[in-house]
Amino acid sequence: MQIELIATASEDSAYLPRLGLGVLAALTPKTDEVIYTDDLVKPFDIERDVKDVDLVGISVDSKTASRSYAIAEAYRKRGVKVVLGGIHPTALPDEALRFADAVVVSEAEDLWPRVVEDARNRRLQRIYRGELPDLSKPGRPLARRDLFRSKKYIPFQVVQTMRGCPYPCEFCSVSTANGTTMRFRPVDDVLGELKQLGKLIMFADDNVMIHRKYSAELFTKLAELDKHWIGQCSLAAVGRIENVKLMAESGCKALFIGFESIDDETLAFTGKRQNRPAKYKDVLEMLHEHGISTWGSFVFGFDTDDSEVFDRTVEFGVQMQLTMALFAMLTPYPGTKLYKRLLAENRLTKPNWWLEGDHDAGSPYFQPKTMSREALREGWQRAWQRFYSPGAIWKRWTVRQRSSWIQTLGYLPLNIMQNRLAKYKIGRGTQRFRSASDFDPMSTVMSAIAAEVGPIAPRGESADEPRRLRVVGE
Repeated sequence: MQIELIATASEDSAYLPRLGLGVLAALTPKTDEVIYTDDLVKPFDIERDVKDVDLVGISVDSKTASRSYAIAEAYRKRGVKVVLGGIHPTALPDEALRFADAVVVSEAEDLWPRVVEDARNRRLQRIYRGELPDLSKPGRPLARRDLFRSKKYIPFQVVQTMRGCPYPCEFCSVSTANGTTMRFRPVDDVLGELKQLGKLIMFADDNVMIHRKYSAELFTKLAELDKHWIGQCSLAAVGRIENVKLMAESGCKALFIGFESIDDETLAFTGKRQNRPAKYKDVLEMLHEHGISTWGSFVFGFDTDDSEVFDRTVEFGVQMQLTMALFAMLTPYPGTKLYKRLLAENRLTKPNWWLEGDHDAGSPYFQPKTMSREALREGWQRAWQRFYSPGAIWKRWTVRQRSSWIQTLGYLPLNIMQNRLAKYKIGRGTQRFRSASDFDPMSTVMSAIAAEVGPIAPRGESADEPRRLRVVGE
């Protein structure tokens, strides 16, 4: 068969390879041809890019749902069978079935071989549902990285070591989709994969230090490989000096941290009790002293937020000299406790907001408790513009004795890029604004990285990789 795997994109999509689709490609029989299409690398034209294949698999999250459904409909009109999977169909399988021949609920890799065989024999089921995969079994298939050849992807090789999250954050969909029990890959399997990759690594885990014993073993052995890595981490983990030292010694250069709020009341209300604002300063100073840059994430729109939260949050970020920050409006994702509560309280303004063509234009999708929807949006825009103003960028820039190359070489290009995002996309609502830019700061960052750490490509492709692959949109 000819099987096309499609990674659809939204305005919020980042230039990261979709490891999940890479794993499905690895699980597809070598006698079948796999076509990989990345909608972000090369936007999919519904009029011209629909192909005469036998089966299409589309990975869907809530912000790509409308786009995914449109592409799925175009293929079904041509008589092609379509399978939808991912976090959104897992939350809303009945909705997804309106646009597909089959829906995979939960994580797909253990179910995919059966889906392919059923399609081959023309007996596709409507719903495929199974247990969460056991990642502890050695030798599970690795993603086929020959799919991800576009130069538009960030120059970090993405690796995942675990899934699941035990924290009950009301607004987060991770535990809903991936379970509340943590599942880990064997350390030796992870190290074996890392040895085949280049110097720059990005861990795709939601929390790289969520299990002290596992992380200690992994990072102690990782230190011997001379990698530079970035990842996400909770404040609970980096509040301990021994954890920070271990990460720094293993090659950590930057961490994305979900602060979410600078107010104790808000964090308690949302279930993020592991964050303690009184300790934020000490934690950040400890990270900076060990050469780890910090990218903070903050959310506005909680029931306990007041009209001053925007300026106070920006002030904190500038004072703490965060390398970068992301400001989000609270979003009620389907399947989360937040969505269910707001629905019960009749506060959702667009219960099916993901079906809109332009998600950003209509947000927020709920009525805040302490301010108007307009005030929330205006405060959110102001936070972006203030944090990435030239003055704030200058105040936040510091080159410490132990700063990583991300802080020294990448800081200004990355912040200039974010300044443009704040001005054009956040402030004016411009879509795909980067494509119209005459100045591409990301290319400057890539040049700096190449000069600092050398070649960023994988060390080599496996000799026995299947040849029957086409990549669309390089």
